[in-house]
Amino acid sequence: MVYKTIDEANQAVAAKIVAGSPFLLDVVPAKTVIEELNDGKVLLHAGPPITYDKMVDPIQGACVGAVLFEEWCETEEEARKLLESGEVKLIPCHHVNAVGPMGGITSGNMAVLVVENKTDGNRAFCTMNEGIGAVLRFGAYSEEVITRLRWMRDTLAPVLSAALKTKEDGLNINVLVAKAIAMGDEFHQRNIAASLAFLKEMAPIIVGLTEIDQTKREEVVQFLADTDQFFLNIMMASAKAVMDGARQIQEGTIVTAMCRNGYEFGIRIAGMGDEWFTGPVNTPQGLYFSGFSEADAAPDMGDSAITETFGVGGMAMIAAPAVTRFVGSGGFYDALNTSNEMTEICIDTNPNFPVPTWDFKGICLGIDARKVVETGILPVINTGIANKKAGLGQIGAGTVTPPIDCFEKAVLAYAKKLGFTE
Repeated sequence: MVYKTIDEANQAVAAKIVAGSPFLLDVVPAKTVIEELNDGKVLLHAGPPITYDKMVDPIQGACVGAVLFEEWCETEEEARKLLESGEVKLIPCHHVNAVGPMGGITSGNMAVLVVENKTDGNRAFCTMNEGIGAVLRFGAYSEEVITRLRWMRDTLAPVLSAALKTKEDGLNINVLVAKAIAMGDEFHQRNIAASLAFLKEMAPIIVGLTEIDQTKREEVVQFLADTDQFFLNIMMASAKAVMDGARQIQEGTIVTAMCRNGYEFGIRIAGMGDEWFTGPVNTPQGLYFSGFSEADAAPDMGDSAITETFGVGGMAMIAAPAVTRFVGSGGFYDALNTSNEMTEICIDTNPNFPVPTWDFKGICLGIDARKVVETGILPVINTGIANKKAGLGQIGAGTVTPPIDCFEKAVLAYAKKLGFTE
């Protein structure tokens, strides 16, 4: 279909976002659903395309961890030599219908969530949340990290897979999001309610899986109970599935992806398909854990900004006033001001997810790159802050914005495509 105006195309894209219907179907080894991971030594990473030598230390560390997890090498030294040789192929998660938190490093035998957007029939994938502390996504690669990843592969994934398969259509994610947003989650830095709602759905089923060893079932229930951010990765895969369904309309200026790799920030817009528009990545501003400061922080990284692209996270700050203190953004009225300002760069609100603390207005819908350029208002992204040294993990939480260059480049490119510029 050809749309008469950009506004008409944008409304069509927004309508597909509203119509999106993500369901969590399964948890499987990544290589069984992402064909590219079967082509030799391949790792997926967050953000737009990047080479190993340009990766910041935490992402290089995560690559080392993935190499050790896959048993391509036995030592860190061997792993680094392998990565520096160029023998390991690096592919952005977004290029294979996936997303990844922080470094986003994903290998073939890691377990991934499988989410299907039943409206458009497309699927998206994301690794599961590892919990807090020393974790791969922040660049840790100790034996503790590798052991946990193997437990997630061998125990967590099979148990959740079995539980999900008892649901004929999978788990309706929109229902959980609608519940949790009314309970104070914004789905980027705060997922407590959604994670508990997920546990509420899964625990009775897991208990009934008597064909699985009881110890394994108990371990899984305990891990889910302990992991407040478990739902984040489900939200990421769901947002990716919905936004990929929406960008089947390849017209207009609605932003369909935002991501960062520690070096560049990249966006896509509907009218330019798979093309990335990039600019230098910023460093988050926020609150640091005791003993750390901005001098210790790594530049912004991760595909988790797909949540803001969808309309939650920093775009829905008002839904989670409690998170404003955690990310250093003030209090209730600061959250209100942030969300009100975000409406100035979006074309509508999403009626599927009303926010009680916003007088039941729906979350922001459809970031319009033109509005960003016109107003100079940048999307606000809630994010964890990684130590700039691999393996030291999260050192704080805050907010970050994209460089405006991304949006200017995207709008100019689309104008040129339409014949508006030389």
